[in-house]
Amino acid sequence: MPSGVQSRWKTIARVVAILGVAFVGIKFIRPALPNPPVTADLQAPADVKQIVRTSCYNCHSNQTVLSWFDQPVPAYWLVVRDVREGRAHLNFSEIDKLPAAQRQGILFEAVSQIELGAMPPPAYKRLHPESVITGEQLAVLKSYLAPPAQPAATAAEIGVADAQYDKWIQSGNVNQTVAPAPNGIAFLPEYKDWKAISSTDRFDNRTMRVILGNDVAVQAIANNHINPWPDGTAFAKVAWFQQPDDKGLVHTGPFFQVEFMIRDSQKYAETKGWGWARWRGADLKPYGKDATFTNECVGCHIPLASTNYVFTSPIRGQQ
Repeated sequence: MPSGVQSRWKTIARVVAILGVAFVGIKFIRPALPNPPVTADLQAPADVKQIVRTSCYNCHSNQTVLSWFDQPVPAYWLVVRDVREGRAHLNFSEIDKLPAAQRQGILFEAVSQIELGAMPPPAYKRLHPESVITGEQLAVLKSYLAPPAQPAATAAEIGVADAQYDKWIQSGNVNQTVAPAPNGIAFLPEYKDWKAISSTDRFDNRTMRVILGNDVAVQAIANNHINPWPDGTAFAKVAWFQQPDDKGLVHTGPFFQVEFMIRDSQKYAETKGWGWARWRGADLKPYGKDATFTNECVGCHIPLASTNYVFTSPIRGQQ
């Protein structure tokens, strides 16, 4: 064999040997995935608990059980990453230590992501078919989150809420000192002059919501330029508690909150191109202890990547 060919074969053999050693070596690089103690496990009816235990606990609890095909590297690395992220976002083994309202909101988000088909993730369902949540099971979860029957409001209660609503309408041009959100986004008092582009509600906390859009948003709708929405788009989602009367009609009850989505693909690149902010109650108290509250917003909207992270489709013809 010519010396040049022999040399090339030796080089190839050496490279193969190095790759083989490296392949064997990475098998021993296994980050720890411990199961910490269960400190505040979800307390729920047996049927609800069975659904979430089967479909959610492997990534969203301290009781992870890996399948045999999750064990080999590099699959194991992906599993560790997913479990760590899953526990950070929602951990059923610790959820009952949260305040009731916060726990309810997290569970509603989870059910919403199941309904949207984002959870369990499609790739996970293909490998773990037992995790699939059926329509009947989804109905069980939604029923669990539904609050008790709401009594009819008295005439006096409706009058108080109507007076608050009138004050909200008339205060559009009144300068009100409102603290900025923890992430620095300033309150936008001019939102009351924006146009209504859609409406929605939430069954779990009985709120009704109107979505308002600024001029950029309205023009984008008219031009069918909503995926992605242009920079400068801003939405305000205004929420009131529902207040039924004795005839079954639902009125706007006490003011609940207003939250904003502001589109700037560069400035807010780390939060999917949107700035998020929320103010609660008639005194407009900024929501969130610190700027990390936006993780909640992003986590809730991630399944909507195909609609530029916007939940509610606008009603056409606003101009």
